[in-house]
Amino acid sequence: MTRRRGERGRQMSAEKVYLRPIAESDTAKVVNWRNKDFVRKNFIYQKPFTEEGHRAWLREQVEPGHVVQFIICVTDVGEIGSVYLRDIDREAGTAEYGVFIGEREALGRGYGTAAAKLALACGFETLHLQKIFLRLLEDNEGARRSYEKAGFRMMKDRRETVTLEQGVRKVLFMEIGRGEWDKTHGKEAT
Repeated sequence: MTRRRGERGRQMSAEKVYLRPIAESDTAKVVNWRNKDFVRKNFIYQKPFTEEGHRAWLREQVEPGHVVQFIICVTDVGEIGSVYLRDIDREAGTAEYGVFIGEREALGRGYGTAAAKLALACGFETLHLQKIFLRLLEDNEGARRSYEKAGFRMMKDRRETVTLEQGVRKVLFMEIGRGEWDKTHGKEAT
């Protein structure tokens, strides 16, 4: 990976995919992406986003550092979605990972996996987290494969059931620890 730098105000990059910090000027684009049916149906929180709600998220979560969020950019393609680490607990060294690709033609091209690896690098190397986890709906096979390629592993003993617009769905949990990240990236565990 190249140009991998800090947490806020800096770009992170790997080949064609790079992340840039989210800005308030991204609000309309993020709300549009997040409200697309093919995006919304894969989230546990499925209520439509509003610009007002997104600005509140930026003000109350991103600005104080509870969330680190980026826009996913692809060289020669443009901006395609967002990736974030939320509920950052610096004392426990944990955070929850999330991502969405809002441009349908960008799905299935490996951009989400590349963005996940960049976000994990930020989490482990910049934020010094010890564990990053995620939740996904069981039937979201494409996301599951992408997360596995990025290094996440299924938490076998952790599952939930939620009731969504489409009915009852199972929620799976995946995680990656600092030691696993360091091993796969040629570093000694710290």
